[in-house]
Amino acid sequence: MNMMPFTKTALKNLFSKPATRMYPQQARKYPQRTRGHIEINIDTCILCGICSKKCPADAITVDRAGRTWSIERFGCIQCGYCVESCPKKSLSMLQDYTQPAGQKRIDTFEKPPEPPKEPVVSEQKEAEKNA
Repeated sequence: MNMMPFTKTALKNLFSKPATRMYPQQARKYPQRTRGHIEINIDTCILCGICSKKCPADAITVDRAGRTWSIERFGCIQCGYCVESCPKKSLSMLQDYTQPAGQKRIDTFEKPPEPPKEPVVSEQKEAEKNA
C-alpha cells in the first residue's frame, strides 16, 4: 500500500512554472481568428442601418434622424454579420473582448454634423459681378 500517492505530483508542481498567468499585468494573446468586440469608425459610417438589420441579437441601433449609432455590448453575440454587411467597411471586429462590468452597457456614437456646403460660383459669373 502506497502511503503518499500525491507526493510525485506535489514535487513536480513545486519545481515547474505556474500554469496560469498574472492576468492584469500580462495581457492575453488571442489567436488570429478570435472574434472579440465590434468597433466602429463613425467618420466613415453613412448610417444606412444595414448592420442593425443583419444583427440576429438586435444589439445594434441606428438612428438616422439623430445621427447616432449604438450597440448593446452585452447583447452582442460577436457573430460578425454586421462587419461583413457594412458597405463602407466602417465596422471592424477587434480581437479582445468587452471589459467586464457590473451592469449592462450601451455605447452610443454620435456622427458629427456635416459642414454646410458653400454654393459653387463659376468664374464667369464672378467676373461679370466684378465688371
